[in-house]
Amino acid sequence: MWAGVLPAVTAKFTEAGALDHKEMERCFARQIAAGVDGLIVNGSLGEGPMLSHDERLEVLALAQSVAGARPVLMTIADAATRDCATLASRAAKAGASGLMVVPSLVYHTNPKETVATLKAVAEAGDLPVMIYSNRIAYRVDVTVEILEELAKDSRFVAIKESSDDIRRTTDIINALGERYDVFTGVDNLAFEALTVGAVGWVAGLVIAFPEETVAIYRLMKAGRYAEALAIYRWFRPLLDLDVSSYLVQNLKLVEALVTGTTEHVRAPRLPLEGEQRAKVEKIVAEALATRPLLAKAA
Repeated sequence: MWAGVLPAVTAKFTEAGALDHKEMERCFARQIAAGVDGLIVNGSLGEGPMLSHDERLEVLALAQSVAGARPVLMTIADAATRDCATLASRAAKAGASGLMVVPSLVYHTNPKETVATLKAVAEAGDLPVMIYSNRIAYRVDVTVEILEELAKDSRFVAIKESSDDIRRTTDIINALGERYDVFTGVDNLAFEALTVGAVGWVAGLVIAFPEETVAIYRLMKAGRYAEALAIYRWFRPLLDLDVSSYLVQNLKLVEALVTGTTEHVRAPRLPLEGEQRAKVEKIVAEALATRPLLAKAA
């Protein structure tokens, strides 16, 4: 159902902390112009859990206004299943193309609880669902066995695989064939995951480098692996910034340095400073100095 590059876009704030609608429209439009295949709003990178439900729906509407016919997925991530279900229902009424659902944001659910939570949210929204499996950040692992159980419900169509184990992509495909659209959710495993069968990339650094991200994906789908790998190797120091507890600040700073946008974050986060900031600035400077020329891919 879904494939390609789906950016996990950032939320933009004014200096006073309100949503910056105009800047989000500009940044989202830049992604669409670069050829991404849809947008995902209010995820981890989009600081969704720091936004009210009303704010999340505002971000959804802004993304829809620039995405055209491309899908826009709403991330569902709250501590209580009840609140997740409420937001899923509201997202459906607002015309979301689908939901990306975090199984449990705070409480570490067991497999039975994980299945029950995902089913409850899917039923409330009654939309196609991408399951977000990230045992590193959220301590809930959506295993192959859980996916087999959820496969009975046709609303579960995709998996954002962020277990940090590249073998998991093959495990899912071996067990379930093409039942799920498998997306890689770890930027610095994207080439590897696409090589072994992932059909898409829920991307982070795409917010600053959409053309390069799209080029890697399209070159790989065209079988031009050496060309894709050359770009990916250049990209790797940047992609590594996605795998960090400071990924929001890291990537917002990269986005600001490359595109001229803002890097305001919502508390308790604060912008990077000191050695952390200098490290990111150095990586960006080196990347821009060696930025590759992109070949066209079919």
